[in-house]
Amino acid sequence: IARGVCNKSSVTILCEGKKKLKISGRELSSVPAQVFGLDQLQVLEMSPERESCLRYRMELLPQEISRLRNLTCLYVDSNNLKKIPAEIGTLSHLERLTLSNNSLSSLPPEMGALQRLRSLHLANNSLTELPAPLCQLRSLTFLDVSDNRIGTIPSSIRHLEKLETLLLLFNSLKSLPEDVCLLRNLHTLWLGNNHLQSLPTTFGNLVNLDWGYNYCSCNFEGNPLESPPPEVCSRGPEEIRHYFLSFHRTQRD
Repeated sequence: IARGVCNKSSVTILCEGKKKLKISGRELSSVPAQVFGLDQLQVLEMSPERESCLRYRMELLPQEISRLRNLTCLYVDSNNLKKIPAEIGTLSHLERLTLSNNSLSSLPPEMGALQRLRSLHLANNSLTELPAPLCQLRSLTFLDVSDNRIGTIPSSIRHLEKLETLLLLFNSLKSLPEDVCLLRNLHTLWLGNNHLQSLPTTFGNLVNLDWGYNYCSCNFEGNPLESPPPEVCSRGPEEIRHYFLSFHRTQRD
């Protein structure tokens, strides 16, 4: 274990042999420069402990992050990040990225190059739309964009064929594109507290959704749903599929 002091923050290397580094400190506002010399680093944590009262307030992730080419996990949630540099796209080994609880309103196009990324956390930021680069992340299995101000989901979301968990709670969605229903590997889809009045007519194709009763409030609560009505939605995708089939029969008749 090695320790150092820089800008009111202590730098502690945990499990040095495993190439993991956690930076902790009171009111951390920048990344200590010596970190970028650790070119074999695989895991970098710059997030406060949940139980602590420490305030992290980094506003910028430095361009020098590109030097850490071997990173597989980068944790930078609960800071005050306003911008992610284009150099993030050079971290070709990155598999997990946490950016929740920041002040991000956009993401750089270069993020689409992170083809090994499997887990992305973006909850509680200032996004008004689902950033297009995210729909290029074909290895993604987990995506959390809850508690933003997202009003639209692009049709290109259909490219996230491996996605298993999609969390969209507490946004401003008025509709979902039919393309969401092509994500056949989805097991968890949370849509609570949006402005949805209807669901795509092919929603019932999401046959792998786990509709456990414990999660019903996360699924739809807080939406002014009319088609299908809430009582149908609460019974799961199969009932939703039957609803739309019956509706179309009635329309034809």
